[in-house]
Amino acid sequence: MIAPIKNPGSNTRGLLAYLYGPGRQDEHRDPHIVAGFAMLAMPDPGRDENATLTQLARYLDEPVRLRNSEPGKKLTDHVWHCPVRAAPEDRYLSDAEWSEIAERIVRAAGIAPKDDDLACRWIAVRHADDHIHVLATTVREDGRRPKLHNSGQRVGTECREIEKDYGLRQLGTGDRTAERRPTQAEMHKAKRLGWEQTSREWLQDRIRGAIPHASNAEELLAYLQADGVDVKILRFPSGDLRGYSVARSGDLKANGQPNYIPGGKIAPDLSLPKLQALLAASKPEEHPTARRNKSATPWQHATNALDTFTTDHDTTDDSGDARAQAHITALGELIEATAQAAPQDLRAELRAAAKTFARAQRSQISTDHTAAAGLRQAARDLVNAGSGKDGSTLSVLVAALAWAAILSERWHTAKGHAQQAEAARRTVQHLQTAYDQAAADQLAFLAQRQPKEQTRNILASDVRAAIPDHAARILADPNWPALATVLADAEAGGHTPHQLLAEAAARRELGSARLPAKVLIARIQHTSYNPAPNRTVEAALLRSPAAIALGLRTTSASPAALPAAPATGHQRRAC
Repeated sequence: MIAPIKNPGSNTRGLLAYLYGPGRQDEHRDPHIVAGFAMLAMPDPGRDENATLTQLARYLDEPVRLRNSEPGKKLTDHVWHCPVRAAPEDRYLSDAEWSEIAERIVRAAGIAPKDDDLACRWIAVRHADDHIHVLATTVREDGRRPKLHNSGQRVGTECREIEKDYGLRQLGTGDRTAERRPTQAEMHKAKRLGWEQTSREWLQDRIRGAIPHASNAEELLAYLQADGVDVKILRFPSGDLRGYSVARSGDLKANGQPNYIPGGKIAPDLSLPKLQALLAASKPEEHPTARRNKSATPWQHATNALDTFTTDHDTTDDSGDARAQAHITALGELIEATAQAAPQDLRAELRAAAKTFARAQRSQISTDHTAAAGLRQAARDLVNAGSGKDGSTLSVLVAALAWAAILSERWHTAKGHAQQAEAARRTVQHLQTAYDQAAADQLAFLAQRQPKEQTRNILASDVRAAIPDHAARILADPNWPALATVLADAEAGGHTPHQLLAEAAARRELGSARLPAKVLIARIQHTSYNPAPNRTVEAALLRSPAAIALGLRTTSASPAALPAAPATGHQRRAC
């Protein structure tokens, strides 16, 4: 059940005309009052043919008129409006039940505290099966104003209790980090102008899309201007940034001026201070894996960076909260960057993933942005590399993003962040769909190239030895021939299939995987991009003066003292 409190209004009769009217598309049916202040004396135009909207408005406005008659106490915004809506799958609620719910809402908000005969006047109008509208005038019978500070939070808390008491769908408790919902006026304006999104939604997408392209706030604002966004910049006398507002071209106010919206009113994490803190993260040291493979593409570098994400998020204790939140925030930037750089046929799902994950990027937990500088740099490298498909590496990256989103969902769930966890869960669905699209041709090609039966049998033995608990499911997966090809290719490149399988299984659990072989393919492809270690070279390095100076030399640094190199594919087949 949701109960968003609307911005204060000043026209009681105007709102009543909407509530008792036919609706925008004749969706209002049988409007009538189900609860209210002093019900016996209240006219109801929905049930009394002699009652009028004007009479009802005057009745509700009476305390306001008395207050306005006093010098210096004239009010302009005195209409409180709160729609209360059940979930689509909830059961039908009777008028009596909606009456009880309305009374609980106004009590929680502070409009009409329990047993307060001098409270504000209010009504609850029902004109549909699944919701009511609570309307109140915010002057009490004694002329004082009600205490409405934090009323939205109190109403939200009461809604969670109502859901339990009436057996309705249980929603998560809000933490005041969600973006503002579009108002009716914004949605009607967008429809009138033929826009698919409201200005607020359109601007949020543009700002989030600009973040991977900028290293500071000045660059971000310049990028937005180049992208067709109207930007108004506020500065201190020193010239430093003080704030910013943005407007969509063609979105004008009644006076004909652009409808500028401050970043913080578009989403909580898009205020200037939040963006400055985000962008101030220093450039990280190059990832060790990236140094080892200089020929890696930006797609591979991004997947390498996600290895750190996986390690950092394998904990739910308080000590890693700031780091974990930073990685989740940066993950959203990397998903956005991937959507911008991906081929056109994948962008719809990836953009949907980035848009959905924006809710999972923020919580009340403080963020140590420097901890995720590597992910953020990977996102910048990706958007600067230009768009285009880079072979199978794109599907490997999308698979890694999906796993990172799964870890994000688990972390948010452990922290009790219900809304963020739900957003991460829906993001996983989008990313899995994108992976299926990206990997379809590649998986078919790998299956066509599957090794001979003798080699497949040897590789199947590796699967049983490395992952015994899931071996039967892996070998029964339709993607097993493709996985066998990946393992054979990796072995030809110097890797050990048994080790690759064990590492891949340790990196991601397979119990929840519907197609475990498919999950392993992306992980093993990513690992096998990096050259297998050369034991002779490593032994020589250990005998070097630099290694001796650092104390890295072992008691016996000869190649014979090192673990034996695994048998090559030719040796295994000869056994």
